[in-house]
Amino acid sequence: MGGPVTDLGYHASHEQFAPSALLEYVQLADEHGFDHALASDHFHPWSEQQGESGFVWSWLGSALEATDLTFGTVNAPGYRYHPAIVAQGAATLRELYPERFWLAVGSGQLLNEGITGTDWPVKRERNARLEECADVMRRLFEGEEVTHHGRVDVEQAKLYSRPETAPPLIGAALSEETAAWLAEWADGMITVATPDHEADAARVEAFRETAPEKPVYLKAQHSYAESDADALEGAHEQWGTNCIPGPVTQELRTPEQYDELADQITAEEVEENVRVSGDLEEHIAWLEADVELDVDRVFVHNVNTNQEAFLEAFGDDVLPSFQ
Repeated sequence: MGGPVTDLGYHASHEQFAPSALLEYVQLADEHGFDHALASDHFHPWSEQQGESGFVWSWLGSALEATDLTFGTVNAPGYRYHPAIVAQGAATLRELYPERFWLAVGSGQLLNEGITGTDWPVKRERNARLEECADVMRRLFEGEEVTHHGRVDVEQAKLYSRPETAPPLIGAALSEETAAWLAEWADGMITVATPDHEADAARVEAFRETAPEKPVYLKAQHSYAESDADALEGAHEQWGTNCIPGPVTQELRTPEQYDELADQITAEEVEENVRVSGDLEEHIAWLEADVELDVDRVFVHNVNTNQEAFLEAFGDDVLPSFQ
């Protein structure tokens, strides 16, 4: 796969907006020329400031019916979701809307998976559980009756309603190490795109060294507003919790714990993680740098709350540069 990016996607953030508002936003994205969308799958928001967290699997059916966009979501099977149920949900959406739904899988965060009272494993064990769940799901997509006993248990499970083609399992990576590991078994990779272009390129290269033909998607964190100051203020308020450094963000239990750490995050640290600008030319330049990585799709996440202005501005003045 690979090749220059001609399509940009829109990120639908369930942590920040009510499901009804997000449905309007993806319809606007469709109207303004976006072709793809990525939706988050959370039980809790990252912050009390965000304050939402709709159930993405209920919402996806409405979003696919209301638009012509393709949709993906990032799921952590094996904790609050049994992999057989994830496979059933993914297969149903892809049968209803052929080729328009894909699934990303990741090792998860305690913020969401902790609601089941799980004893949260270390990263190595979470990765092993993820790969095991992916294998179960693939076998179910192929029509096999699956019995499996390991980190998860499956007993005589078989999917009767299956799409013509199985949803691809795209692995989620935040580090070079995870990217290299995903290349061994995932159907592709999704990772974040930040102002640190070298770090982004390193993750992509770590995946491509082993899997040069598999697709790579980026979730690009932008904050666009009428002025640089407004863009930074909106990003700091809404996305400061996501700028906490290091792997601690996978270990915190509640939005309140994130907010306590986010109080120490400066505006400068937000700018190290989010592409903040009121100048559309700067946003175009950042996305052009993504294109140079030869990735397959870039999903733009406007991390502040002003989605309508973002969708109109990017639809009118940014998307045409990539078509």
